[in-house]
Amino acid sequence: MDECAVDRLAAVEQLASRDFDLLVVGGGIIGSGIAEAASAHGLTVALVDKGDFACATSSASSKLIHGGLRYLRLGDVGLVREAHHERRLLMHVVAPHLVRRLPFLFPLYENGPYRPWFVQSGILLYSTMARARLNGLVSVERAHRMVPQLRDEQLRSCAFYADAWTNDGRLTLANVRAAAAAGATVLNYAEVLELRGREGADVWVDGRVVSVRTKAIINATGPWVDRVRRLEDPSAKSSVRLSKGVHVLVDGGEDWDAALTISHDKVRVSFAVPWEGMLLLGTTDTEHDGEPEDVRVTDEDVQQVLTEAAVAVEDLGPPRATFCGLRVLPGGEGQTANARRETVYSTGPTGMVSVAGGKLTTYRRIALDALDHLGVRGLSKKPRPLPGATGLDRIDWPVELDAKTRTHLLHLYGSLAPEVLAPAVDDPSLLEPLVAGRPDLRVQDVYARSHEWAVTDEDVLRRRTTGWLAGSGVTV
Repeated sequence: MDECAVDRLAAVEQLASRDFDLLVVGGGIIGSGIAEAASAHGLTVALVDKGDFACATSSASSKLIHGGLRYLRLGDVGLVREAHHERRLLMHVVAPHLVRRLPFLFPLYENGPYRPWFVQSGILLYSTMARARLNGLVSVERAHRMVPQLRDEQLRSCAFYADAWTNDGRLTLANVRAAAAAGATVLNYAEVLELRGREGADVWVDGRVVSVRTKAIINATGPWVDRVRRLEDPSAKSSVRLSKGVHVLVDGGEDWDAALTISHDKVRVSFAVPWEGMLLLGTTDTEHDGEPEDVRVTDEDVQQVLTEAAVAVEDLGPPRATFCGLRVLPGGEGQTANARRETVYSTGPTGMVSVAGGKLTTYRRIALDALDHLGVRGLSKKPRPLPGATGLDRIDWPVELDAKTRTHLLHLYGSLAPEVLAPAVDDPSLLEPLVAGRPDLRVQDVYARSHEWAVTDEDVLRRRTTGWLAGSGVTV
C-alpha cells in the first residue's frame, strides 16, 4: 500500500497504543470536521464511529449548502449571515469540487402563502447577505425556460436567488481524509462501549475491546448524542429531540437550469433539486420519538413528498430511490418545523463535550465552537482546502474517458481523480461501469476500499459513489 492507503490493522493498533489529546466519537460531518480542525491545530486525534463514516444524517440531508431562506422568516438572521459566509468559503476555498453554485426559483402562486412584494423583499435581504446580485422576480416565461416541468397554472411570477449543492457523504469523507493526512487515527465500525472519565474509553473494534487513552472526548454522534452522554452519566436527561426528513429521487432534472423552493405555509418549504443526474424532492419534517436506528421511510412519507412537489412540478415520474435522516433539534415544545436550527452543546461531569444539531453548511464553525467549549485555544479560523480541492485546472488524466465521466469524477474526487484512476492504467477492465445506468466506474470500488475506509458494498455504493441511485438490488 502507498502512504495514502488505508491500513485498518495499523489503525487499530494505533488506537490501542497511542496517547491521544482528543477522542472524537461520531464520524458524521460535525465529528469529521472537529477531527480535521483539531489535527490541523497539532492535536493527536482519534476519530471513531460505530458504523460507517457519514452513514446516518450526514449522507441523508437535502444536499444543500445554503443560507436558509426560510430561516429569515423565523428570525434567525445571524444564522443566515453565518451560513452565507461559510457557503462562500466552501465554494471557493474548502471544497470547490464538491460544492457547486445553483440558482433557485421560488414560484409564487395565486393561492400561495406569500405575496410577491413580501418575497421580493426577503430575497433582496437574502441576496444582500449573500453578496450576490441575483435578486428580484422573473417572468413566468423565463422561469419555464429554466425549469421546463414548472407548473404554471395560477403562477404569478418567480423569485430568483442562488445557493449551492453538494454530495454530503463525500464532503464528510473529505474531512475524514484531511484529518488522517494530518496524523489522526480514524476508524469506522468502532463502537464506544464505555467511557472511563478522563482516563479514556473502551472501544469495540474488529472483534476486540480496545482501551483508548485520551485527555479529552467530544461526543458528536448526532441522533445518538444522548445515548453516549449516558455512558458518562446514566442520569443524564434528554437534551435534544429528533425530526425525520424524508427525500425521494425521481427521473428528471437534467434539463433544469435551476432548483425550486416550494412554499407550503408561512414556515415550511420543500425543494426540487437537480442532483447527480436525477431530481431530488423533499423534505418532510415530523417528530421522531423512537430510537434513531428505527427511523424508516413509509409509504405515507413518500406520498407527502410527491404531493408537495406536485404543487410546482408537473409530470413527476415514479420514485427511483428514497432515503431519510434525522435532524437534531433543541429540546422543547411545538412543531419541529418551527424549531430553531441551533447547535446544542453540553459538558458532562467528567468533562466530555457533547455537540449536536446545526446545519451542514456551518459544520466548520460548529467544529471550532465545539473545540472552544473543550478549552482548546488559538485555533485558526482560516479555511483550509480539503483533499482534492486544489489543482482543479490542471488535471492530467491517465486514461481516456468521455466528458460526462470526467465531470463526474472531478466532482467526487477533485484533483485526486487521477489517483483514483491509476489502477485502470494496467487493468482497463476497471473502467467498466460499477453499476448499469450510472457514471461510476469499477476502479472507484477499488479506491473506496483501499483509500476511503469502505468495508461493505453499501459503503461503496451509498457513500463513496452514486451507485445506489441505480435502484435496489444492486451488487458490486
